[in-house]
Amino acid sequence: MSTHVNLIALGTIARREISRILRIWTQTLIPPAITMTLYFLIFGGLIGSRVGAMDGIDYMQFIVPGLVMMSVIQNSYGNVSSSFFSSKFGRYVEELLVSPMPQWVILTGYVAGGVLRGLMVGAIVLVIALLFTTVHVPHPLVTLSAVLLGAVIFSLAGFINAVFAKKFDDVAIVPTFILTPLTYLGGVFYSISLLPDWAQAATYANPIFYMVNAFRYGLLGQSDVPLWVAYALMLGFVLVLASIALWLMKRGVGLRS
Repeated sequence: MSTHVNLIALGTIARREISRILRIWTQTLIPPAITMTLYFLIFGGLIGSRVGAMDGIDYMQFIVPGLVMMSVIQNSYGNVSSSFFSSKFGRYVEELLVSPMPQWVILTGYVAGGVLRGLMVGAIVLVIALLFTTVHVPHPLVTLSAVLLGAVIFSLAGFINAVFAKKFDDVAIVPTFILTPLTYLGGVFYSISLLPDWAQAATYANPIFYMVNAFRYGLLGQSDVPLWVAYALMLGFVLVLASIALWLMKRGVGLRS
């Protein structure tokens, strides 16, 4: 297929994903906004007033990057995993597989939908945060690139989850038992300096910790890890997960019955 035809195919998949997000906006956009508002009220307002400053930063400001990145991660992952599994369940994924479009077009289309939903929810959460505190964004390029990479990584991870999933419960297992614990233990609500040595070592093995800190540097100008380490890890995850997803599609794992 020519580049022009590939772009048409990519745009078609991406538009369908966007249409899906907007059609069920009461499920895709409103619940995360309500949940994060409660986080700001409870953790930032009630608990934060007793915590005071965290690493010299007002606690309400400190948790903003973590909560925004948490919402981006969860919604990017959830959008692709549920959407692609639905295409398997409805058996219209077979139409994509027998079409002449390359696997990377299919993958990119679904990932684009996940990234868009993640960014939309992240923007909503950031607007909500402005109702509680101020955000100055000293490093806008770092902020944008970190959130984009985070959304791409978990969109790819959601795609891989959907490839292996055989029932709807399989789509929920990873977010419940892996993604949520890693997010909460990724420095969203605390600085790693508060942890004992063994807990710090365990946190350094958590990839979400690096994404949260890169985004925190973009919003607040402060991070617990060197910025280049966070970017190297995020770019590495993008390459590895994209390669795995394309290989699974090429082999037809979980897609051909």
